[in-house]
Amino acid sequence: MLDVLTGFVGELRAAGLPVSLTESIDAAEAVHHIPLEDREALKYALAATLVKSSAHWKAFETAFEVYFSMRGPQYEIGDDETPDADHDSDAEGGDRGRGEGRGQGGGGGEGLSSEELAEMLFRALLSANDAQVAALARQAVSRFAGMEPGRPVGGTYYLYRTLRNLDLDRVLERLMQSARAAAPEGQLTPLEERLERDEFKSRLDRLRRELEDEIRRRLVADRGTEALARSLRKPLPEEIDFMHATRDELASLRRAIHPLTRKLAVRLARKRRHGRKGPLDFRSTMRHSLSTGGVPVDPKFRYPRPAKPEIIVIADISGSVASFARFTLHLVHAISSQFSKVRSFVFIDGIDEVTRFFENVDDVAEAVHRINTEADVVWVDGHSDYGHALSVFWERWGEEITPRTSVLLLGDARNNYHASQAWVIQEIRHRARHVYWLNPEPRAYWGTGDSILGEYAVHCDDVFECRNLRQLEHFVTELA
Repeated sequence: MLDVLTGFVGELRAAGLPVSLTESIDAAEAVHHIPLEDREALKYALAATLVKSSAHWKAFETAFEVYFSMRGPQYEIGDDETPDADHDSDAEGGDRGRGEGRGQGGGGGEGLSSEELAEMLFRALLSANDAQVAALARQAVSRFAGMEPGRPVGGTYYLYRTLRNLDLDRVLERLMQSARAAAPEGQLTPLEERLERDEFKSRLDRLRRELEDEIRRRLVADRGTEALARSLRKPLPEEIDFMHATRDELASLRRAIHPLTRKLAVRLARKRRHGRKGPLDFRSTMRHSLSTGGVPVDPKFRYPRPAKPEIIVIADISGSVASFARFTLHLVHAISSQFSKVRSFVFIDGIDEVTRFFENVDDVAEAVHRINTEADVVWVDGHSDYGHALSVFWERWGEEITPRTSVLLLGDARNNYHASQAWVIQEIRHRARHVYWLNPEPRAYWGTGDSILGEYAVHCDDVFECRNLRQLEHFVTELA
């Protein structure tokens, strides 16, 4: 067990979860106080000691299912055992409790036809016999998944083949027909219809989870835990690349950004409140040293009075960098209380101020959506032209930059071979407190093709690679 736990902690670290040595020891200690045959108790005991953020739960759950997939009372017998007719009769009579004797069948299911297996599964779902559903799920994987040892196919493929043969949509309709027939008047009220359908859907979801667990268990037995864990490993929400995120990953980013903004706001406020000591106050030190005979035992310092900075965000919202700009605008305006003023500008080949979209808006995502649909950012053809956009910005708003202003430029600096007008950045730098450029592209791509980041970078305080929420969080923390 200790070897499995050590491998499990190693996989969590490889997936990006911060697991310290102390937390590993706590997890090992927790294992001594729970029944190891109870996988749910083991799962939540390890989660309580190893997981710090709800955003990390999915990665933890995947690793747990891989490393502990072959442990539990349901795997104490052969793979292909299926409840026989006696067990089926018990299920119909309701004598077996839910979850009792999971996976303990009275005989093999090799002689069953596909129709007989489907009928047994239907009756098990109808009677909510979880033990029988689990055993039938194992038999369905054996019969329909077509798993071949050593074949480099993911579990999703095997799950699709199994579900296609089981046809759960048709099973759901059969279950609903049975519920309607059992109703007192042969008909369900709309509320009863909805409740019955929700209940049957939850049972079918339980069946899908059983199928996934069984497929995963067999893949572990074939490939080993480490190999399967590597193939199933996915980046944490804070490490998802803005530029290449899928639709599901973008949804997880949107969910992760809300707690991140709250954490950042608290951190920035604390950082400003507890600023570092300023320079030595020699006069005050010598005055207080009179009580110790002129020995400066207690040095005195001039404590800084940090002021909230003003922020101007200038973001390219063209093409693939639009996702990066969207999340940056979302984050900056969500913590705008930590800045004295936040103004936002977006551009493609034209530029428009979009600060108005964030005024009196509770949901920043709604403001960002309005920017994408209403902002006037196209000048000629809708292809990025940094030079023209920056020139227009300087002409219309350049005089409003003050020594308290920090300017954030967001984009990949791919200018479609137009003139760079880098002198605008130079002029902005002369007026502003700081000028930072955030680029969502990998550093190795900077300056390649039509990228002219090098021409702008010489006039910036610093240029940062900012491809995910973790890097963005780090930058905003440093900014304030």
